[in-house]
Amino acid sequence: MRHIISILIENESGALSRVAGLFSARGYNIESLAVAVTEDPSLSRMTLVTSGSDDVIEQITKQLNKLIDVVKLIDLAESEHIERELMMVKIKTNDHNRSEVRSLADIFRGKILDVTPTTYVVEVTGPSDKLDAFVAAVEPEAIIEVVRSGPTGISRGEKGLHL
Repeated sequence: MRHIISILIENESGALSRVAGLFSARGYNIESLAVAVTEDPSLSRMTLVTSGSDDVIEQITKQLNKLIDVVKLIDLAESEHIERELMMVKIKTNDHNRSEVRSLADIFRGKILDVTPTTYVVEVTGPSDKLDAFVAAVEPEAIIEVVRSGPTGISRGEKGLHL
């Protein structure tokens, strides 16, 4: 099962490599990783996506909690949460398909970020399955490049990852 683990971590050099090293040493896979500073400049929030059985995820969270840089963590899969991912797709365009690509972007509530005589760059945000559906709807030979952020998430309601 896929899990999104949000981690409050000290914002100092080497913290990210210690988390990545933990995964590497134990043979766990990181499917996606996003890190950014929080409202407190001494802390960063790391959003890590991984897959595994409940036992594996429990082992991962226990090992992460042992790291000195980790302040607090939560597994978002254990509660109601909101999940989003950002994707940018560079699409070959010509006189015949430009309006079709614009319509497709509108249907998926995407935004055209860049227009050249031969390409569009479309931004789409939402759950991962929505992004997958957009890519599937575009002619495969028209796709030049796809860039995805990986999922990130936040707990619903009053529960949250804070000190």
